[in-house]
Amino acid sequence: MAKKGGAATPAIAALQAAGITFTTHEYTHDPRAQSFGGEAAQALGHDPARVFKTLVITDGKTLAVAMVPTSGTLSLKAAGAALGLHRPTMADPADVRRVTGYVLGGVSPLGQRKRLPTALDETALGFATVFCSAGRRGLEVELAPSDLAETTSAVVAPLAAP
Repeated sequence: MAKKGGAATPAIAALQAAGITFTTHEYTHDPRAQSFGGEAAQALGHDPARVFKTLVITDGKTLAVAMVPTSGTLSLKAAGAALGLHRPTMADPADVRRVTGYVLGGVSPLGQRKRLPTALDETALGFATVFCSAGRRGLEVELAPSDLAETTSAVVAPLAAP
C-alpha cells in the first residue's frame, strides 16, 4: 500500500481518502521505454488488456481524460463523443503537467490538481481488477474497475479504436 507516514502520491492519497481498496505495484522504469503502459504491463507480467493508460485530450477549450487498455489505441472520435468534446486532439504535454500535476508516463486519473472530465473504456468492466498509473513512472495501482469509474466520476463507453 502506501508508505508509512503518508501517501506516496496524490493518486494514492485520493484512493485512501475515498476508502477504496487497492494494491500498489512498483517496477523499475526504463527511461528508454517507448510505451509507458506497455512497459508497466510487461514489467509486472500482467495482461495489457487490464493495464489502462491515462491519456489527456482537448478540444482547444477543455481538457479531459480518456483511459484505454495499453493493448489498444484511443479513438479520439469515440472519446470526444463520450466526453462531449468537438474534434478532440491529444493535449499539449506542458498543459497536461500543469493541470494534472503529473509527468507523462505517470499521469494518473486519480488525485489530479484539477479534476478533469473522465471516460473509461468499457472493456475495463470485464475484469475483476484493472491497473492504472498511481501517479509516477514505475508505480501502478490495481483496483476494481467500478471503484476506478466511481472515484473518477468516469463515463464508461467504448473508447478504443477498432
